[in-house]
Amino acid sequence: MPRKRKLLAQLSALQSNTSFPQIDALEQLNTTPAADPSPKSSKYFVIEKKNSPQLQADFFNQPCVSLAKSFLGQILVRKLPDGRELWGRIVETEAYLGGEDEASHSKGGKQTQRNAAMFMKPGTLYVYQIYGIYFCMNVSSQGEGAAVLLRSLEPLQGLDAMRELRGASRKAPTRLLKDWQLCNGPSKLCQAFGIDKAFDQRDLTQDAAIWMVPGQEPPGEQDVVATTRIGIGNRGEWAQKPLRFYLRGNKFVSVVDKKMEREMAARGHSPCS
Repeated sequence: MPRKRKLLAQLSALQSNTSFPQIDALEQLNTTPAADPSPKSSKYFVIEKKNSPQLQADFFNQPCVSLAKSFLGQILVRKLPDGRELWGRIVETEAYLGGEDEASHSKGGKQTQRNAAMFMKPGTLYVYQIYGIYFCMNVSSQGEGAAVLLRSLEPLQGLDAMRELRGASRKAPTRLLKDWQLCNGPSKLCQAFGIDKAFDQRDLTQDAAIWMVPGQEPPGEQDVVATTRIGIGNRGEWAQKPLRFYLRGNKFVSVVDKKMEREMAARGHSPCS
């Protein structure tokens, strides 16, 4: 018995002085140093959460030009009646400044039944029809009668559904639309997202069928082209004001201003890669 007790004592001493890598590794996983509470992660391996945070009222409550720029890179989400979700990144906008703006539907401060949404709280949708067929979607901002037109989206999710909706709104069967053709214009994006007059005066912060979520990274100043708006050539000086904004180098933009982009390049404004 004395011999056995002596052997057990030697074994106990050996264990207390020996390092066991497997046990040490497990302990390290369960113990986080105070100086570095979390492992560093590359942005390229970040997975977006399924339920992304929704943009709230304070985001929309800003001046019209500021909101038009801030929209770039944000994501529009549309939930269809069958439960499918359509996601698109905003890549092109136009600002309409209200009463003073000769190209605005609210020029002169005139409020009508048609443009009432432009005078409602920031974040309200203003949807109107053109040529008796197509729809365009705007979002109200700060400023009496001011709103931002959403001109183009980069499709991210639900592209097959977008093609179905675009196809249903086209009279004659045509070739399958390419990705960049789905939402590269204000009426096209309304078709692709199933937006019609029924969405007029809806609140983007409250509606269950349409809302916005933040994009991953806001574009830098060198990534945004400020140029003239489309289709308002008879509005005098307002036709020349740089109130259209788009993401430089994005192939989903409806109309590219090559002259302005060359001027930006000459000033040393190179787009971020």
